[in-house]
Amino acid sequence: MTIEANDPALSIASEKPTSLRPILEWIARRAEPVVIALAAILIGLALFSLFILAVGKSPVALFQLMYTGGFGSWFSVQNSLSRAAPLLLTALCVALPARLGLVIIGGEGAVVLGGVAAAAMALPLAGTAPVFLTLILMAIAAMAVGGIWIGLAGFLRHYRGVNETISSLLLSYIAIALMNQFVEGMLRDPASLNKPSTRPLPAEYMLGKIPGMDVHWGLVIGILACIVSWIVMEATSYGFAARIAGGNVRAAQIQGLPVGKLIAGFTALAGSFAGLAGMIEVAAVQGSANASLAAGYGYTGILVAFLARHNPLAIIPVAILLGGIDASGGLIQRRMGLPDATVLVLQGTLFIVILFCETFYGRFKIFNPDLWKRSL
Repeated sequence: MTIEANDPALSIASEKPTSLRPILEWIARRAEPVVIALAAILIGLALFSLFILAVGKSPVALFQLMYTGGFGSWFSVQNSLSRAAPLLLTALCVALPARLGLVIIGGEGAVVLGGVAAAAMALPLAGTAPVFLTLILMAIAAMAVGGIWIGLAGFLRHYRGVNETISSLLLSYIAIALMNQFVEGMLRDPASLNKPSTRPLPAEYMLGKIPGMDVHWGLVIGILACIVSWIVMEATSYGFAARIAGGNVRAAQIQGLPVGKLIAGFTALAGSFAGLAGMIEVAAVQGSANASLAAGYGYTGILVAFLARHNPLAIIPVAILLGGIDASGGLIQRRMGLPDATVLVLQGTLFIVILFCETFYGRFKIFNPDLWKRSL
């Protein structure tokens, strides 16, 4: 018995499984959002396939066209990346407040008002001020307006008890109405007859392309915004306080955390990112503020944020994926005779399934090492 207890081979055999447990726990905890998100996507695609079959079309052909239009060539990839740029920022508008337990769905309003603010700032500067200074001031104006707009929803939530989901959505409709009022009124370019818009930016004042790519610098700005947001949420005391407040508001208040300031601050930061998306649309795509600013990027950003589980880094690949799906809409319309809104049906289906799958988090023992009974 003594010899067996002191046998080195037996001691090594008994220690090896124990050393694997931290690795398995790390994998299990991080596998849950990936597995459930992939399952949600597959279920959503299956349900969407039934819809396509019901209208007499082939789901296989549609998905092939979707891949071709989004990622099948270098041109398609660049088009997808360009469409992903605003989604990165509008998804942050949803993801950052979500870490405090808030559901903000009014990013579309911040986008359109941010674009109008950027265009209004450019009117007296374009042609007189340096290009870089003009773009910086346009970005500041757009972020300030977007931050105030979404920050208003956070302020109403904390200080007046108004549901932030409803208020942010209603604020979006008000923002679109204000955008139409400005674009068709005091900021309208007299030369824009059929499509009211502000005076176009001179070509040299447009946000340029990334060298070697037909993709504007808005993509880089969006990626940097996601990285900075992740650092703020995961590596700063403000992000830690926000996560505490999101987990339990009462506990955060008992600990003396400024919950009201956190809510107002992070909703304002979220809105500033959406406003920046509007500025990028004006300075890199449209060249002016017009009705095309209300392109639905704020609403698609909701799907991106939920699919990424409100993780700023995960938003990057998800936004590129959704950008590719959006880019394939025109090809699907031409080749299969389906309306361009078919892509919106897919996005809506995915969103419903993702919301449904949210109920499965924490229900599977395999993803929760605290419930493992057998020692590894």
